[in-house]
Amino acid sequence: MALARTMTTTTTTTTASWWTSAVVYQVYPRSFADSDGNGVGDLLGVISRLDHLERLGVDVIWLSPVYASPQVDNGYDISDYQAIDPTFGTLDDFDRLVAEVHARGMKLVMDLVVNHTSDEHPWFVESRSSKDSPKRDWYWWRPPREGFEAGQPGAEPTNWGSFFSGSTWTLDEATGEYYLHLFATEQPDLNWENREVRQAVHAMMRWWLDRGVDGFRMDVISLISKDPELPDGATTGVGGLGDGSPHYSMGPRVHEFLQEMRREVFDGRDGEFLTVGEMPGVTWEQARLFTDPARGEVDMVFQFEHVCLDLGPGGKFDPKPLDLRDLKSSLGRWQTALSEVGWNSLYWSNHDWPRVVSRFGDDGRYWRESATALATVLHLHRGTPYVYQGEELGMTNAPFAGVLEMRDVESLNHYREAVAAGTDPEEVLRGLRTMGRDNARTPVQWDASPHAGFTTGEPWLPANPNHTWLNAATQYNDPNSVFNHYRKLIELRHTLPVVALGDFRMLLADEPYLYAYERTFADARLLVVANLSGTTQTAVLDGEWSTTDLVLSNVDQPSVVNGRITMEPWSAHVFAQMPTLETGMIE
Repeated sequence: MALARTMTTTTTTTTASWWTSAVVYQVYPRSFADSDGNGVGDLLGVISRLDHLERLGVDVIWLSPVYASPQVDNGYDISDYQAIDPTFGTLDDFDRLVAEVHARGMKLVMDLVVNHTSDEHPWFVESRSSKDSPKRDWYWWRPPREGFEAGQPGAEPTNWGSFFSGSTWTLDEATGEYYLHLFATEQPDLNWENREVRQAVHAMMRWWLDRGVDGFRMDVISLISKDPELPDGATTGVGGLGDGSPHYSMGPRVHEFLQEMRREVFDGRDGEFLTVGEMPGVTWEQARLFTDPARGEVDMVFQFEHVCLDLGPGGKFDPKPLDLRDLKSSLGRWQTALSEVGWNSLYWSNHDWPRVVSRFGDDGRYWRESATALATVLHLHRGTPYVYQGEELGMTNAPFAGVLEMRDVESLNHYREAVAAGTDPEEVLRGLRTMGRDNARTPVQWDASPHAGFTTGEPWLPANPNHTWLNAATQYNDPNSVFNHYRKLIELRHTLPVVALGDFRMLLADEPYLYAYERTFADARLLVVANLSGTTQTAVLDGEWSTTDLVLSNVDQPSVVNGRITMEPWSAHVFAQMPTLETGMIE
């Protein structure tokens, strides 16, 4: 469906931050584009595909880590914060990327991973050299539990379980003490209680801003403040481990640390910067504090509530069907909570979660319809949308035959631990195939050539076989493609103040298959209605809406009669009413 003319409006806008009308695109460089044929994506590869992002219309590129790293956790284990890993290129390549991004009118945001470093970082190498090291207190070191000898089962200082399976504590044989790592053994946690640590982080951030970076996405930043007492957590029943999150998540000084970071790094600096805090476990009450501009912490947070709704009692790798009413309740609650203070980030997936069309949509019969319906529902909420690479093409989960085809440390550790505990390997694989992070990390599907046009070599992770028909090249000139639907959604956000700034009201909250809401701003009204199911539904809505109000749809012209809209499977429609709007279908 296409809009015959560009929409314009004279609706008066209020003063708002630039990112309220912006769309962010996450590049996971290892899987984006490979320029030298070694099978791993790199910075020159990113540069070679910037025209794709410009064509899409996004405003900001969030670049996942390209720092020097042993790559235990694909770059989230950093050994030098001020160097580019040779896998990805050089500092000159990075500077060129920044210049090319800015030349296209876009901004570049880097991933900031400062809850932990690599165990190969010079800071940690020095810290573990002796108990008397001047950097010993830069990390969390503790002796064995009282009454135990180092190395004995149960001697770990606390019973905390790691995000990546097993204990959060690893014994350093040389000094006889344990160090804390909430993630992999090779990712020791920095001790933010130490002022020298914070000063070193601030100096590093200023160094990147001086190179032209436009902000930071802050990895698990809600974990940087721990209770210094490090008490045991309530046992979880998994290997005798406990849940330590009450003692390290949203810790006692986290607000203080973020306010200090804002003062030391950003205050007084010319430019328009974006700070996004990834915060597992954050509540809307806490998010209001973190994102309140008056407090000077971060601009928005990544919350996890909505992406945990389909997790079963066994956690991430024990998925259950999503109840759409739960999703509406969650997202609606966040829309209301941050309507007056703070700001929402909007996302379906990223490098840590599987492909949304496979997870919440239908990647078979209704692949295109469900990919575009889910995009429509997300993008027109109040908040800043994030597109994960390949999402704009409707990329799907990969058909992994077995664990030997997987690369992710989280998945491999879970498989090893679960099978050792007696779980049927096929049952474990079912969970990994559905929810494993490798699903999001297969190469971007540029065309139908070998390896999806990602590399001329052997890719580090095989391309999804469906790249022969699901790829960017086939979608660019198809007006009904997933890619072009994303373009239209982004144009709506850029063009209509009601999308960026309008109030939000959830409709049909108790309907199990329909997702509908209204946005209002001054004299403008926007209605979004989507059928997130494989069966035809009827949406009954208050007010008079007609097909003449239609500005975007992912299917043929909808039937609208006296407020009753016949919704085909996985259909999504956007209607707009405003006296000053030159209406028409977007093209």
